[in-house]
Amino acid sequence: IESIGRVRLSAGEDQQNASNGIEQKRPPSMLKTVAHHPDLVVPLLDFATVISHNGTISPRESELLALRVAWNCRSEFEWGHHVDYALDAGLSREEIARIPLGASSPGWSAIERALLEAADELHERQLVSNEVWAKLAAQYEEKQLIEILFVVGEYTMLSMVVNSSGVELE
Repeated sequence: IESIGRVRLSAGEDQQNASNGIEQKRPPSMLKTVAHHPDLVVPLLDFATVISHNGTISPRESELLALRVAWNCRSEFEWGHHVDYALDAGLSREEIARIPLGASSPGWSAIERALLEAADELHERQLVSNEVWAKLAAQYEEKQLIEILFVVGEYTMLSMVVNSSGVELE
């Protein structure tokens, strides 16, 4: 695979103008790493698209989870990318600064606290407690509850890949 849409996978090119006039940008370094296993690239991007663009929880909630996962996994790469996404999704810089403090930090709504608690429990035990699940279930439909688990799982997996393979933040 040499490109995915407008993203070129060949190394050493910052930007170039293709013959059709579309600007070609360097892919995120994580994608270049995944490209070493071409059979994973398209399925990974399909999965990531569902989570990031076609999800049933709000972008704000998804980014809150992504940033908590990035913090828990100590993933500079994921944190660096998701701060911008979180700002676009409506989180303030002050809220982003509170994410490392977790659910006990003042200022979170009850459901935001429950999301942060779920991310922490999944990180620590790979299981959401009955207490936290009940808080989430009072607010979300079953489809959304499953999505919350997959958001945490996706960003945990990506953190593992970038941390272990040495992918650096661009």
